[in-house]
Amino acid sequence: MIPSFEASGNLPAGVHMATWQELANRFGITPHRRRLLAGLHAALVNLHAAGCQRVYLDGSFVTAKRRPNDFDGCWDMTGVDPERLDAVLLTFDRGRATQKAKYRGELFPAQFPASPSGTTYLEFFQLDKEGTPKGIVVIDLQEFA
Repeated sequence: MIPSFEASGNLPAGVHMATWQELANRFGITPHRRRLLAGLHAALVNLHAAGCQRVYLDGSFVTAKRRPNDFDGCWDMTGVDPERLDAVLLTFDRGRATQKAKYRGELFPAQFPASPSGTTYLEFFQLDKEGTPKGIVVIDLQEFA
């Protein structure tokens, strides 16, 4: 279940489990957000087909912001068959332009380092710009349809 937003507009700290339908109902509140969701859905279909089990969503898309630019997230590499994975999901060109063009957002492997200190994307996405813990949403792709 996705909890209510805090005063900051972020979700409370933690990893909040949601089904695809819960995510779509909660965050697909405008035509723009529904376009972003369509891109995310296409990425999740590919990740699911490649064996991915979980995708974590972060960024302004999972906040109270009315018009996020895109979605951000990371995917658990455990069990993923690289031969079945869309190569675009491993393309990190300038500004992740290739990913954004195809999926309308960007997704990173959760276990990859997001910083020189070795902080993974999964850890990095659970902090705001000031380093304060914030919530993210996890979609269990084993339940995804």
